[in-house]
Amino acid sequence: MSRTRTALLAAMALVAGVTGTAIAAAPGAAAAVPCTVDYKVQNDWGSGFTASVTITNNSAAKSSWSLQWSYAGNQRVTSGWNAKVSQSGANVTAANESYNGTLATGGSTSFGFQGTYSGSNAVPATFSLDGVTCNVDSGGPTDPPDPTDPPEPGDRVNNPYEGAQVYVNPEWSANAAAEPGGSRIADEPTGVWLDRIAAINGANGKMGLRDHLDEALTQKGSGELVVQLVIYNLPGRDCAALASNGELGPTEIDRYKTEYIDPIAEILSDPKYASLRIVTTVEIDSLPNLVTNVSPRPTVTENCDVMKANGNYVKGVGYALNKLGDAPNVYNYVDAGHHGWLGWDDNFGASAQMFKQAATAEGATVADVHGFIANTANYSALKEDHFSIDDNVAGKSVRESKWVSWNRYVDELSYAQALREELVSLGFDSNIGMLIDTSRNGWGGANRPTGPGATTSVDTYVDGGRYDRRFNTGNWCNQSGAGLGERPQASPEPGIDAYVWMKPPGESDGASEPIDNDEGKGFDRMCDPTYTGNPRNDNNMSGALDNAPISGHWFSAQFQELMKNAYPPLS
Repeated sequence: MSRTRTALLAAMALVAGVTGTAIAAAPGAAAAVPCTVDYKVQNDWGSGFTASVTITNNSAAKSSWSLQWSYAGNQRVTSGWNAKVSQSGANVTAANESYNGTLATGGSTSFGFQGTYSGSNAVPATFSLDGVTCNVDSGGPTDPPDPTDPPEPGDRVNNPYEGAQVYVNPEWSANAAAEPGGSRIADEPTGVWLDRIAAINGANGKMGLRDHLDEALTQKGSGELVVQLVIYNLPGRDCAALASNGELGPTEIDRYKTEYIDPIAEILSDPKYASLRIVTTVEIDSLPNLVTNVSPRPTVTENCDVMKANGNYVKGVGYALNKLGDAPNVYNYVDAGHHGWLGWDDNFGASAQMFKQAATAEGATVADVHGFIANTANYSALKEDHFSIDDNVAGKSVRESKWVSWNRYVDELSYAQALREELVSLGFDSNIGMLIDTSRNGWGGANRPTGPGATTSVDTYVDGGRYDRRFNTGNWCNQSGAGLGERPQASPEPGIDAYVWMKPPGESDGASEPIDNDEGKGFDRMCDPTYTGNPRNDNNMSGALDNAPISGHWFSAQFQELMKNAYPPLS
């Protein structure tokens, strides 16, 4: 069972154990309660732990809030996120950040923290919100679903990757196997990108969607199998860049619906494929642009202003979620950018709100969203081991370093876990899971640091210890020095459904020079190794490899680079 329970009045019978679950009997008489608190121990390693807390306000709306509790043991909070968490003796106070103080009647918010302890790690007996003791609702607590219980026929499982193999795209596998040394990873599962209307039936002699699903049935045999699809063809696609612009113009939302989403939905709903677990990752690089690259932001682009004004990104994502989510074996995961894009305070909460807006547009509901995916087709390190956001060096916080640049997160794992909690606080299901694309974020090889940098300054400390060797986290195209990351795997960390290779390694991000094509893809200077940058990467060099083909086409030099710098290394 998951280690969670809602906090109760002190007068209620309480049993708390080191498992991190508080269990209580509800009062006999039903009564309105001012607030509820859900305290979850996410991870416990015997001397320390991480926890998440969700507050639901059932009283008057608040513009700020403060939650208090006391520990019975010697637990000490060492760091927190999405709240200002402080401790005096056994007493802990968590107060809102500037961006999440508003708490409507019936509204929820979440935050997390890390702590240490010895002996017992009992869940606190009582919590109070702004001085008022919190309680459970009149129905009393209910057990969450046990993930070890087999699903009922026709039910979606909590994590589609658990207990399942994942589809190996034979076209990608053949490309990988043809490369020297490529056979070592040719059997890894990757995403199938439906990046234009023609891809549904197969373009330029390639397999279409039904071809892939038929092959997946063969690979499935008698077991469970996940098929990973990338839904990627919004009107005015990728408004802040050029390399992955698409075929549909900014106003062609009707074509997107009737010629792209509807045919995909029809195929996925075919009873022939009902035994497959179909994961859709919905519209990479769309919704975050409506937060970070629109007026009055300094990185504004005219195309993104157009897409925000016409609403077609929001409408398109909502429509896709609604139509694709109708099939009981389809699991929708929405793109959630990456920490080096949305990790700043100004971006984090606003992006989560944008995701909620899209998830409730065009007939969709939050129930149509099974989770979110971070770092798709990007290079952000999974976990930085040699520095943390809470470190201080030479009198300065790590957040002040040029690399971190006041970001709230330093890697994808911390960002994905925190974003999940934020999304749950906005009304998404508490069981939503995150995917993290690790196809190109290993950063291994001879240049991988083995310890922290020199403490001469906060910059030498961070730069000397960071795994991510890019000039800037805004660099996204065919990065020199990048390596394969963690191999695809299910349930690697709390809140993470899987590490995936959604971007097939060896497929180019974009051409390093202008190349004529019939796919609607332009030339982006961020793919030019001689480019000196723009405000979105703090005017750094692009870090891109030379002689790259247009996006999605096989790029042998990149594939070899990724294998050479893989971490964990390839055997």
